Amino acid sequence: MFGFFIFRGSKASDSSEIVASVKKGEFRVEVETTGELEAKNSVKIIGPTGVIQFQIWEVTLQKIVEEGTVVKKGDWVATLDRSEFQTKYNQKKIDYEKAQSKFVQTQLDTTLLMRQSRDELINLKYGAEEKEIILQQSKFEPPATIKQAEINLEKAQRAYQQAVENNKIKKNQNIEKMREVGAELRKVQGDFDGMNKILESFNVLAPEDGMVIYTKGWDGKPVKEGSRIGMWEPTVATLPDLTKMQSKTFVNEVDVRKVKPNQKVLIGLDSDPDKRLKGVVTKVANVGEQKPNSDAKVFEVLIEIDGTDPTLRPSMTTSNKIVAEVLTDVVFIPLESLHVQYDSITYVFKKDGASVSKQEVIVGETNANEAVVKTGLQADEKVLLSFPTGMENDKISLLPELNGKRRKKEENENENTKAKPEADTAKVISKSN
Repeated sequence: MFGFFIFRGSKASDSSEIVASVKKGEFRVEVETTGELEAKNSVKIIGPTGVIQFQIWEVTLQKIVEEGTVVKKGDWVATLDRSEFQTKYNQKKIDYEKAQSKFVQTQLDTTLLMRQSRDELINLKYGAEEKEIILQQSKFEPPATIKQAEINLEKAQRAYQQAVENNKIKKNQNIEKMREVGAELRKVQGDFDGMNKILESFNVLAPEDGMVIYTKGWDGKPVKEGSRIGMWEPTVATLPDLTKMQSKTFVNEVDVRKVKPNQKVLIGLDSDPDKRLKGVVTKVANVGEQKPNSDAKVFEVLIEIDGTDPTLRPSMTTSNKIVAEVLTDVVFIPLESLHVQYDSITYVFKKDGASVSKQEVIVGETNANEAVVKTGLQADEKVLLSFPTGMENDKISLLPELNGKRRKKEENENENTKAKPEADTAKVISKSN
């Protein structure tokens, strides 16, 4: 903490000046953020899956239990609008009934055909036997009659054998027909049974015991009654494990370089200002994202809470102080006392007794309130926290080591400026020759 002093009077006016002492000691490089509690582990309560194959991309959430409700496994949690799916279900039901009718009709047709084929086969067999009897009875007849009887028997036997072969072919044909309509029926029936299960899943049940917590959509808003749920990720709500909590926060692109996994974090709760928790950084996103209504890029950071606290609930707001680094035995001052000139010279108004002067400083690490001073100030010196009037045009007392470097840089620039016209003159002479 800094000690502040108020002095009356200044170089140009009699207004009050707020003065702070330069401190030396331990300096914490902290990144302060606001986060939101969530369970590290949770079970998703999933709505109907497989709906996308029917070209249904979103479904409206009609009803859902109140957030924070404790449910048992199998309890009702939510109901989704099934009207669009119901239309496709009804059409599939008609297709299933048609496939059933076609299967039965084909089965009857093949049965009738095979019965006719068997009857024809029996009749031909009887005909061949009859011709054989006639041949046996004609052994005492003239040779021509016997020969005619033999021919008739041979014809009858050949017709019978052809009918046997045809019967086998018809049987195989009918078997394949039944396989075809059977496969078609099984496919339609499988689709219909699957749609039955999907239809039932529009009434969402709890997969485990727990407390229902609303999930958030792509826009960061809670999914509740009237919300549209994308069927590529049909999460209706979650059942969080409240024994292990974490704070989800976002760090701006300027400070994210300071944040690394395993850093300690001091955590406060907006709902209970007196409670202090500890945590550790577990994950820092490699890719930034743009928050809604903001032009700045931020990086997601997850902070795991140490221990278990039964009072913690998802969506509670947290204030996080990520301790990025702890420096010992360094000089530091309030950020309010730092000023920057147009040519990037950082300086302070140093107060020495009754006089005030502009003093250049080299700044190191910073946190939300203070900055480390590498060079330019010593412990217990005094600096002003505001810009005093009447000192706008005063010169800055530059640091000797940096001033020498600046002079050398200016000399090099002047030499380069002088050399350039001479080179241009040489080019002109060369061209004229």
